[in-house]
Parts: sequence; C-alpha cells; structure tokens
Amino acid sequence: MKVKIIGEALPNIPFEPKPAGTTAPVWRYSKNPIVKRNPTKNVARIYNSAVVPYSGEFVGVFRGDGRDGSIMLYFGKSKDGLHFEFEDERLAMVREDGAPHKLGYGYDPRLVKIEDTYYTTWCNSLCGLPTIGLAETTDFQKFVFKGDALLPFNRNGVLFPRKIGGEYALLSRPSDDGNTPYGDIFLSRSKDMTYWGRHMRVMRPEQPWERLKIGAGPIPIETDIGWVLLYHGVLSTCNGFVYSMGGAILDLDDPTKVLYRSKQYLLTPEESYETTGLVPNVVFPCAALTDADTGRIAIYYGAADTTLGIAFTTIADVVDFIIENSDKK
Repeated sequence: MKVKIIGEALPNIPFEPKPAGTTAPVWRYSKNPIVKRNPTKNVARIYNSAVVPYSGEFVGVFRGDGRDGSIMLYFGKSKDGLHFEFEDERLAMVREDGAPHKLGYGYDPRLVKIEDTYYTTWCNSLCGLPTIGLAETTDFQKFVFKGDALLPFNRNGVLFPRKIGGEYALLSRPSDDGNTPYGDIFLSRSKDMTYWGRHMRVMRPEQPWERLKIGAGPIPIETDIGWVLLYHGVLSTCNGFVYSMGGAILDLDDPTKVLYRSKQYLLTPEESYETTGLVPNVVFPCAALTDADTGRIAIYYGAADTTLGIAFTTIADVVDFIIENSDKK
C-alpha cells in the first residue's frame, strides 16, 4: 500500500538497507547492540530508552541500571543516532517552583515533541508505587517535573505527537503491583496535560505470542491512513516471559478504534543479545525515528534488559505487513 508519513524530513536518520533475501518486515542493525554493558562509570546497563532528533543531531532519555542497583533516568546525545555519549550522573529535574525533584526510580522512558516542547514520560514512583511520570523541556538542559498523570498502578505511558480533537492523548497499561497477568492498552485524554480522563480501552491481548499482556511502545507514527502503533506483547512460558514487538494501525481521529492489527509479531528475541541477559528473551521497543521524505524508520529497543539495539523498516514494509496479517480488513 502507498502510505505517507505525516511529519518532518530526517535526512540523517540512522538506517541500514534491508539485507538481500530478507522477507521480514523489520530487520536488525548489523552492528547491534549499539549500547553495550557498562556504558558509564556509574551504570551497568542501559536499555528501554527514548531518542529524538534535536538541532541536527540526536538526544535521548535513557533507562540506566546503576551499579548500586538503582534504576534511574540518564541523558545521552549522539551525532549519528548510533554512537551515544551519556552523562555520568542521573537526569536532574526541578519542580515548577524551581525546587529540585527527586525521583524514586525511572523505568522505560518515552520522549516526544509536541509543538515547541519536548515531553518525557516514564514509569515513576508515586508513594513507592508505579505510575506515569511526566516532565517537559525545551532545551534538554532543564527538565521540569509536571507530576504524575495517572494513579498507580500504571506503566508504558506514551503520548501522541499532537492533540487529537483539541486534546492531548496518552496511551498506558493499567496494572497491579508487579509483573501482572493483566495488561490492556488504554487511552486517556487531557485538555491541559495535567488532568487526565475519559479513559477507554484500545486493545487487549489476542494472539498466543502476546496472551499475557501488551503495552504501547514508541510514540505513534502519524500516516495518511492512521496512527501506526508499535507495541510489545508478552508470552508466559515454562522458562519465563518472552517479549516481542507487534504492530497495529489506529484511526486518526479516534485512536481507540483499531483499523488493522497484525496477528504475527514484527520482531521477536532471536539474537544472543536478545535471548541472554539480565532478563532473557526480551525485545522492548521504546522509540522510533521517522523520515517523512523516504519513509524510513529506525526503532530503538531494549534487548534482554541489558543492552540497547536498533532495527529498521520502512512505512511501506511495516504497514503492508500489518494489513496483510490482520483479521480487520
């Protein structure tokens, strides 16, 4: 299908052409992982992280597992989107009154530009319980904590890159305390990025590879036929969980309507850095760069809760695969 990404050109997007003979809709970077173990003196592992283009280069908010066992957010930058430099110290935030804000922990950030402001969401600690934290920045020098968008327990907060029907939109996965067997994707709306409501379910687990739980991944990609949503789905096996990446297309005006959803996963743990690590068998997408001119897409994903990988596709490849493998045609 001929599909157009609605967005900006990104001529320096990191990209590697599809290898000859490859039929898969998504293919891995040949030099994965792009962030290996012990990336800084204070951090043992960086994975499940968010990257955006900024001032002709790339910046990101990264999940870092500290050598002291803490799980916090870190800032990083890159000239090419493949080789990153990280700050040794944790990402600092302030409250709106300028006072320092101390995070309890920082899991699995996402990052999006809406108009002239960059927003990061992550699994935050509210009274020691997991919820969706929200912060904003305009220059990546000062991050202002805006509060917790939703009550515990909640994970995988993902903002849409523009207002829909005059309101901000946020995907999330309500849960319980722990690695829950409950995991549906919900949509919440807000007029001011502070008070969220009108909660509606978007998707629930359907296929065997995702039958335990699902959660939104990168910021949804706007196209002329709908929002392309990449997400993770989890299978529970006798040897533990398996996290894979799936894809769906949501209605542009009402993203609670699923137009197409692939019955097959787009990417599943197969390489050694995905099958072996702190948490084996994990492919966890958190960010996607897009080039509207060429249709190229670069997907950042956590591998085995240990390293950061990148995979590639095009809007034509991923949309065709989702539609061809969807029950909703």
